Amino acid sequence: MNTPARLGAYALGLVVIFGGALGAGNAVGATGPAPAAEAHTTHATPAASQAGEHATHTEPAPNPAATGEPVPGGLQVSQDGYTLLPQATTLQPGKTTDFRFSVIGPDEKPVTAYRTEHGKKLHLIVVSRDLGSFQHLHPEPTGDGVWSVKLTVPEAGTYRAFADFAPEGGRGLTLGIDLQAPGAQEPEALPATSRTATVDGYTVTLDGELTPGASSKLTLKVGKDGGPVTDLQPYLGAYGHLVALRAGDLAYLHVHPDGEPGDGKTPPGPQITFYAEVPSRGDYRLFLDFQHEGTVRTADFTVRAGELPAPATTPSPAAATPTASASHGDHEH
Repeated sequence: MNTPARLGAYALGLVVIFGGALGAGNAVGATGPAPAAEAHTTHATPAASQAGEHATHTEPAPNPAATGEPVPGGLQVSQDGYTLLPQATTLQPGKTTDFRFSVIGPDEKPVTAYRTEHGKKLHLIVVSRDLGSFQHLHPEPTGDGVWSVKLTVPEAGTYRAFADFAPEGGRGLTLGIDLQAPGAQEPEALPATSRTATVDGYTVTLDGELTPGASSKLTLKVGKDGGPVTDLQPYLGAYGHLVALRAGDLAYLHVHPDGEPGDGKTPPGPQITFYAEVPSRGDYRLFLDFQHEGTVRTADFTVRAGELPAPATTPSPAAATPTASASHGDHEH
């Protein structure tokens, strides 16, 4: 994927749960706003006016531990006895690193048996904390439960790495951990909400609304040169993959496909439809991977779920206290 945007759209319908493509995970984190996409790593800098007009808005989510509700995926480094363990957490900006990590199981040994999901046994999503850089990578096993992938982050800052996998005999999980790229960093503002994304000459439009706590239908339509793209190519067994991240804490959501290319009912474009359920009001970044003419591209959007409450205002002293002249006038009358 490129810088400056798992959606599965086999069928025109997929159901997603906050927490997992190949499985929902839970993780600890924090977060900020962001820029957007380009080919297959995403990094885009919003216009100055746009950055100034749009700040990150996210309703604070209730503490899952207190409510008994499941923790959204990607916010925890450890869940169900499984722990994401990187060999190093420091990256050099602009330099390719052989990033290696393991998943430690309940038996305190590296996990070596995984189920294949969407053509891979493990998917690695790496995003900058301001949600401006996005990469969907596929590490390879090197033996003894160690995974390896070539990783390049575009600039200094904090990044979140999500390991999306399903261990044999267990449910799917998404675990997350922060990575640091030393150097001066200037987080970008979250791009303004938009229904259209462009990447490498393609235009992707988004139709549908995110409704907190309910299943929401999202339809993405891919076009090029003014016409619809009707020959999308399968990518990891689907016509598209969608990842959603909540601004503010980077809670992770991944869509699962409901059909598959060649099943006689799933058209290869131009429309790809998903059903997503988000847990709270706020801003979300959506990243859509799709393949056409042999190249995978990423389109990205900022979408708001629900209406945000108006900020509280406090009357100014001048407004709350009558001026001397006003008091005097009232007294005279």
